[in-house]
Amino acid sequence: MQRAQLKIVLPILVLLLAGGIYQVLLASKTERQQPELVEKVWRIDVIEAQPESLSPSVTLYGKIESPELLKAAAPGSGVVEKVYVRNGARVSQGEPLIELDRRDFEASQLQAQADLADIESQIAELEIRHISDQAALETERELLALADAEVDRLDQLQQQNLSADTALNAARSELGRQRLAVLSRELEVNSYPAKLRMLRARGDRARAEMDRAQLAMQRSAIDAPFDAIVSGVEVSAGDRVSLGQILISLFPLDSLEIRAHLPVSHIDSVQQAIASDEVLQGRLARDGKAQHFPLLRLAGEAEATGIDVYFKIGDIERPMRPGELIPLDLKLPIVDDVYAVPWQAIYGNSRIYQVVDERLRAVDVTTVGQTRDQDGETRVLIRSGQISAGDQIAATHLPNAVAGLKVVVGGQ
Repeated sequence: MQRAQLKIVLPILVLLLAGGIYQVLLASKTERQQPELVEKVWRIDVIEAQPESLSPSVTLYGKIESPELLKAAAPGSGVVEKVYVRNGARVSQGEPLIELDRRDFEASQLQAQADLADIESQIAELEIRHISDQAALETERELLALADAEVDRLDQLQQQNLSADTALNAARSELGRQRLAVLSRELEVNSYPAKLRMLRARGDRARAEMDRAQLAMQRSAIDAPFDAIVSGVEVSAGDRVSLGQILISLFPLDSLEIRAHLPVSHIDSVQQAIASDEVLQGRLARDGKAQHFPLLRLAGEAEATGIDVYFKIGDIERPMRPGELIPLDLKLPIVDDVYAVPWQAIYGNSRIYQVVDERLRAVDVTTVGQTRDQDGETRVLIRSGQISAGDQIAATHLPNAVAGLKVVVGGQ
């Protein structure tokens, strides 16, 4: 009986002991203070907004091109005999470039000459025949008159029963044949002008073929038409070429232009400058030197993203070749009420942050170009109706910048 009571009481005592230990430990626990939340403050630099009237510039990426690129083609089918130059060579006016085998063109020239001589002979023969036909026509007409008189004479004799019917019929037959002979001869004489025109037309065609053959003969030797740079040689000695196949291409030394794409946001200002006869220039900084290229014209057609503009390449120290890519700074007309800020102040090309009561405030802006300060540093020109003189603009680029972010300026 005691053992059964012990089985009941012992678990109860263990639970009571454990509860007492827990209460003692709970009462002896040290009190922990709740952590105080402190907002993080970002240290930035600011600039003071000052409206100015500045001349913005925009960076364009241009490509060297030549609108006067010349492509010499084969004047006819033949074989390339000699190639005197290579790609990239600088040539002078009159310098030989490529020569085709003249024998391929001599046969055509000789054939054209023979055709022309044959037609001229036919014309001479026709003129002689025409003179003969005119003389024969007079004789045929005389014979026709005699035949007609003979028929009249026999007809009168038959009425007097002095002639037979067979003689009259034979005379009438001879009269008919003579009339046909006269008509045939008259046709020959009258068709002379048409035949002469036809032969002369054939002579003109033959003469044109001969001129074409002579011209092809002359063009079989290709010389430089001006001082130029060879931009491509498409054949080698021994190649067989066909009529119109490109053999070589070259461009004049003074024909190079720079084609660049002007964004649509700057088209109006450039057009206004051109209308007012203002000279706009693209600036290229290279090898510690600045080169300037005057704006020539705008393209005839615009695109959704902008329009192509062309700059003239004048005398430069370093030669340029078609296909070369270069960056240009195009200086635009002066713009009023703009603010020059560093690149670090721009977010997404259309937003800056002002510092108001130690917090950031987002401001939407319009980028109108860029400029350089007195130290040569690039500054972005912006415009916005939400900016006033003296406003503080954040000049430190924060990757997590949002409106309302708490900041501290400089060493504060």
